[in-house]
Amino acid sequence: MKALNVAVLGCGSVGSQVVRLLTEQADDLAARVGAPVQLVGVAVRRIDAPREVEVPEGLLTTDAAGLVARDDVDLVVEVIGGIEPARSLILAALEGGASVVTANKALLAEDGPTLFEAAEKAGRDLYYEAAVAGAIPILRPLRESLAGDRVTRVLGIVNGTTNFILDKMDTTGAGFEEALEEAQDLGYAEADPTADVEGFDAAAKAAILASLAFHTRVTAADVHREGITDVTAADIASAREMGSVVKLLAIAELADGARGDAGVSVRVHPAMIPRSHPLASVREAFNAVFVESEAAGQLMFYGPGAGGSPTASAVLGDLVTVARNRLDETRGPGESSYADRVVLPMGETRTRYHIAIDVDDRAGVLAEIATAFAEEDVSIQTLRQEGRGADAQLVVVSHDATDAQLAATVERLRGLACVREVTSVMRVEGMTE
Repeated sequence: MKALNVAVLGCGSVGSQVVRLLTEQADDLAARVGAPVQLVGVAVRRIDAPREVEVPEGLLTTDAAGLVARDDVDLVVEVIGGIEPARSLILAALEGGASVVTANKALLAEDGPTLFEAAEKAGRDLYYEAAVAGAIPILRPLRESLAGDRVTRVLGIVNGTTNFILDKMDTTGAGFEEALEEAQDLGYAEADPTADVEGFDAAAKAAILASLAFHTRVTAADVHREGITDVTAADIASAREMGSVVKLLAIAELADGARGDAGVSVRVHPAMIPRSHPLASVREAFNAVFVESEAAGQLMFYGPGAGGSPTASAVLGDLVTVARNRLDETRGPGESSYADRVVLPMGETRTRYHIAIDVDDRAGVLAEIATAFAEEDVSIQTLRQEGRGADAQLVVVSHDATDAQLAATVERLRGLACVREVTSVMRVEGMTE
């Protein structure tokens, strides 16, 4: 049977492993697809750059545009990353009649609709399992396995760098900078870790998860984002005292807005979760995504969320599916955005706060604190005092309220004469009322 020709764009840590798997497992892939899958070109910036694997002779090229324009290319794998030239190359590949597999979370989260519309117009596949959580199969279950169910919430640890840092802070007592330095030494964090520690990477993945789960177009700009740079050893210790652990969570859920309209809340921020929650046991650089749906109930997907080989595994899984569709002259499911729900602002999202407050150690302080909460219609679940005299501190965990109400409560607390400082504010997730 005629071979299906594959072009790979990019040959970094992921691209090189894709090339390796395509060459080493050629016979198995041919058997699974139903036809040979033949690598015909690998586009790179520099031909002479060092690479993790040896690319077969004659396949390297610096002309990515020329490679995707070839009329004999059936499938294009894009693992360059970033917005441009990746967007232009994917669009050109689809317009030229090729199906596309991509791992580009940033592009999908910023301009996914343009890509999906181009794929629909061309009658070709656009698959992207590797864009979220590396080797963990989460996008296809949301898009296909749960297509007959109603997903209500997706809660995940989708960035290995931040999970490693927070895990080290929890298990060793290290501060943020010390844990970050260890992550960099081990290769889990880049020299410039901004995309990870400030939550940009997780926000892009949260947008993709929300779009699939709730059949609504969500971009990275719609996602409320907070990183972990302000998480302190004291926050970690306080979480431990209440039987919790701090994780950077990507949360997407169905919610009602202030006017009663059905919407979607999408956010990324550090939060305390009980150690009894399945996500609390996710250690080091691993990822996990917890899905709640009406019929299936609770599901968790766990595994390595990054790295060349794990991500390449997801790419090859998509490639096999796309190649089969190509042989059958069909295509898989495209974008589903029929629900078109409104994305709610963070202020309308319901959550809970853990607040640590340095206060004067005198009579009447508890009443003043309670009044500040009551004036914003926020009730208190637990309140405890630590220390005496100059070291007096109150630790409060609220009941469920809108984020706007809780933020306003914090501002009221800062204005009280009895409050020396609000030393810590962190959201609490997964805890029963």
